Amino acid sequence: MFQPLHLPTMYDLPSEEVGEAGLPDEYHGLQAFLLSRTFRPVGYAWEQVFTAVDLNLYYDLGHTHWYKRPDWFAAVGVSRLYEGHDLRQSYVIWQEQVAPILIVEILSPGTENEDLGRTERQPGKPPTKWEVYEQILQVPYYLVFDEETHLMQFFKLSAGYYQEVRLAASFQEQRMWIEELGIGLGLWYGFWESHTQWWLRWYDRAGDWILTSEEQAQQQAQQAQQQAQQAQQQAQQAEERAQQAVQEMELLRSRLRALGLDPDKL
Repeated sequence: MFQPLHLPTMYDLPSEEVGEAGLPDEYHGLQAFLLSRTFRPVGYAWEQVFTAVDLNLYYDLGHTHWYKRPDWFAAVGVSRLYEGHDLRQSYVIWQEQVAPILIVEILSPGTENEDLGRTERQPGKPPTKWEVYEQILQVPYYLVFDEETHLMQFFKLSAGYYQEVRLAASFQEQRMWIEELGIGLGLWYGFWESHTQWWLRWYDRAGDWILTSEEQAQQQAQQAQQQAQQAQQQAQQAEERAQQAVQEMELLRSRLRALGLDPDKL
């Protein structure tokens, strides 16, 4: 079937229009899942850590239907499962009694101004994201990430208000350490879910990127293969040394015989 050459492409048709509610593109989901897969706070067992991707966060007991939906957030010291046995359908702050320790928003045209606290609350309307995160929930850490420029804007709650933490000027060197968690967040260039680009990723105190379970399994398999190869090389070297020893013994026996001596009677 004939296709007109002027049809718009994916790049001409973005995932959302300015002014619309955020409708995440594929990157939003992949980035958020990588954050969850590498989030390993020190001092917390896995069942005491909850991370969420695009999950409703209900925050006001007086307005029980008001919610925000962060691209990603983490709470520690709270049950991984709802009441210890169910997967969560939402995160209800008056039931959980534990606010997120970190919220991450990935900038998009429809939510950029609100993500960065540039919008004001309208009369009769719910509070803005910034108000909820800073004033109501008092989330200790808030990160806004620009997928296009790869720049991070990191805010830390201080005296009840967000203060921006100055990061490295070069986005390749941008890293933020969270002492309460014993891990930090930085930019990693690598292969994740069939695509190579810059990603937000957690790192440990030594500065090494925290591995996903699949990467750990792959690393362990590579280490096992290397150990097997080393064992094989060591066995081969031992066999070669044994063969050399036999050859040297035969040479010595031959020399003794040449001197008229019986090596078996010595």
